[in-house]
Amino acid sequence: MTKHLTPALALLALLAGCATEQPSAPSAAAPSNVVPGSQEDLVANVGDRVFFDFDRSALKGSGPRTANNIATLDRQAAWLKQYAKNNVQLAGNCDERGTEEYNLALGQRRAHTANNYLIGKGIAANRIFTISYGKERPTALGSNEDAWSQNRNAITSVK
Repeated sequence: MTKHLTPALALLALLAGCATEQPSAPSAAAPSNVVPGSQEDLVANVGDRVFFDFDRSALKGSGPRTANNIATLDRQAAWLKQYAKNNVQLAGNCDERGTEEYNLALGQRRAHTANNYLIGKGIAANRIFTISYGKERPTALGSNEDAWSQNRNAITSVK
């Protein structure tokens, strides 16, 4: 009798494993664990950084980067209006090339560019703090154009 039960139990275990429901991807209607108005909300739903061309601190340039930067800052301005109690820090960053002094100054210009844009969109200047980290806080490691392009940014953080 055990000869007949063993294959039946194996088949039953196999079928039970197949019948297990796979977890589904979260839908747009699913509740989120992100707290509205938090840093996580800013990152997930708005975007926390804008990018710059090599040796530049202007938002405007060539290609889709300009449109993406403007769209991100417009969303940040709307978010800051919605969460009027939030203050933010804009940190300007550079890639690894250049001297420490030069990159600190360039990072500050990048932070000020984003700052001035948000102020122009109606955000009170006293809600925005700027800082430059120059090349000291890379977000991408590597000594190539891909890493460098990711490190030329201004990052917005809730304070």
